[in-house]
Amino acid sequence: MDLRQLRYFVTVARERNFTRAAEQLHIAQPPLSRNIQILDEELGVELLSRSHRPVRLTEAGRLLQEQALQILGRVEQMAEATRRVGRKQNRVLSIGFVASTLYGGLPALIRKLRARAPDLDLRLIDLLSTEQITALKEGRIDIGFGRLRHSDPGVTGTTLREERLVVALPFDDPLAAEPDPMPLADLAGRAMIVYPREPRPSYADFILAMLREAEVPPAQVEEVREIQTALGLVAAGTGLCIVPLSARQVRSDLRYRVIADPQAVSPVILSHRTGDRSPAIATVRETIAEIYAENPPWLGRGD
Repeated sequence: MDLRQLRYFVTVARERNFTRAAEQLHIAQPPLSRNIQILDEELGVELLSRSHRPVRLTEAGRLLQEQALQILGRVEQMAEATRRVGRKQNRVLSIGFVASTLYGGLPALIRKLRARAPDLDLRLIDLLSTEQITALKEGRIDIGFGRLRHSDPGVTGTTLREERLVVALPFDDPLAAEPDPMPLADLAGRAMIVYPREPRPSYADFILAMLREAEVPPAQVEEVREIQTALGLVAAGTGLCIVPLSARQVRSDLRYRVIADPQAVSPVILSHRTGDRSPAIATVRETIAEIYAENPPWLGRGD
């Protein structure tokens, strides 16, 4: 499978007609049909139902169309970014981030970076902490903001801060009425919701390990894909969820209590390739220091 075949397939899938697709691609219809047939044989599935007029996508074909569009779009972005850098129109900085940083300092950092370095083309990519390490080593991102410490010698990680953790509870939960910080022990025997479900290890494993080390066994654990889903289930009364303090703004229909135990913190880690001394990374570090000096509310220093 190559990019040319993917482009052929996407064109046929869009036009629903081999003749029109061949005209769009400026090739004859027989080689176009043959390339789609090669894709079928390589994947071992039928991608298009040719017995219908217009041509119909099978379930496998719809999946390949969706993924192929993402791949081709990413390739085009990469090509355009490369052209811009080659023409010295701007520099590109690809930033990986975990979702919870969107509720803390990441938006402020992006705004300041755009004002401070308007020639810097910022690309944001949603990646879990473990995915960021691989992406950095493969060159798909330049820096990452994650939540898990690592020991990979090819990636340098700097802990920017240790963020307090809070328990998200429904307003009608008995524990929601107390104003004071909450001991972890109060969560014993409660149903807990953790995220992300995969890949592992992840923030979910960090939370489960913290409860285990504190000898706080949950009644049951439900694993979900993302923080928004987890907090939605809390609102529905399914269980409780431990999130970083800055994530309190995700939903206003929940009560958030700071966890009293000193180990109940989650690091925010800036990662980049070891030995990378590019000016953009230096600019990022300087801008982060400037933001922290302003003591914005999401830092929670007043909690």
